[in-house]
Amino acid sequence: MNSMESVAVQAVTSRSILRHSRWDALLIALSLAQPGVLWMFPSIPAIAIGLWWNSNTVAHNFIHLPFFRSNGWNRVYSFYLTLLLGYPQTLWRDRHLAHHRGQPLVVRWTQPLLAEFGAVLSLWGILLWLAPAFFLTVYLPGYALGLGLCYIHGYFEHAGGTTSHYGSLYNLSFFNDGYHVEHHLRPGTHWTRLPEYVQPDAPETPDVKTSRWPAPLRWIEAISIESLEWIALRSEFLQQCLLSTHERALMSLLGELPAVRRVVIVGGGMYPRTAILLQRLLPAAELVIVDASAEHIAAAKPFLMGGVAFEHRMFEFNGEEDADLIVIPLSFIGDRAGVYRTPPAPAVLVHDWIWSRRGRGVRVSILLLKRLNLVQRARS
Repeated sequence: MNSMESVAVQAVTSRSILRHSRWDALLIALSLAQPGVLWMFPSIPAIAIGLWWNSNTVAHNFIHLPFFRSNGWNRVYSFYLTLLLGYPQTLWRDRHLAHHRGQPLVVRWTQPLLAEFGAVLSLWGILLWLAPAFFLTVYLPGYALGLGLCYIHGYFEHAGGTTSHYGSLYNLSFFNDGYHVEHHLRPGTHWTRLPEYVQPDAPETPDVKTSRWPAPLRWIEAISIESLEWIALRSEFLQQCLLSTHERALMSLLGELPAVRRVVIVGGGMYPRTAILLQRLLPAAELVIVDASAEHIAAAKPFLMGGVAFEHRMFEFNGEEDADLIVIPLSFIGDRAGVYRTPPAPAVLVHDWIWSRRGRGVRVSILLLKRLNLVQRARS
């Protein structure tokens, strides 16, 4: 931004009722729209998701940098959030700032906190009087579930060390909440500026990490994909479901490729659904499964009844593989970004998470959170 642009922005901001950024108006507008959503969809999920989302976006950013220039407006808005979320914002703020200081919460029974507690209890009393069934069977369960989601969110943001997630979809919908390492290093930095402080080449430490998963889904990291594959080995029903979902995705992408003579399937052991399907879809192609585990290869062989070669080795991505098509699994532990950037074959099919769109991709399954991406070398 040049000096003239900077002066213009400062001039606009100085005339605004907002203290830090015009982008905060978006957060305020969404919080004002939240009661309308609850009115239209009075349900447990709407209450729970609204409480969880707002607490980790609007309320969280307001705690660190109150939106308004006027202290009076900030007090009014804090009171509004208290009623909207059913949680005194003064207590929420004290608890969160104590977390940043690494200290236990010490509750201070100030006049604003007592007033907020009184407002929440009054609101609950009115709801119980006017709509007891709704309050007891919808509001309270949704409220409890929302607090549970907040706990899970906060726990996995710090479990094993403060962790950032740089996925664009999550950070767009949660206003850069994924930049959590950067936020802890600079808690007074406005949420719009947190991406500026990412250090992509900085080594990870036990206390500072990154994750492919946003905090609410980070529990998935504790689940081994390999253990899920062993479950599939023991269930014919699951095997047929996997074949059905993956076949549709493969068929839609294979039709875009020229003649395929040799296919290398990376990590195709255990339940080799890709090899089973490619035997049907590419009957003339040579299929090779590369797997570093002899146990996985032994588990896969009975499903294929011949016609597929096995290579017991680690797939080393170094830019080139003797194949027309390579298939990379979701459990691939190598340089996935490098595979996308420099495909090691004329065509590469990469199993990835459903939000990871690269090249030409199709959804495999919403339930499995999977998609299949096709990347091809540029033709000379």
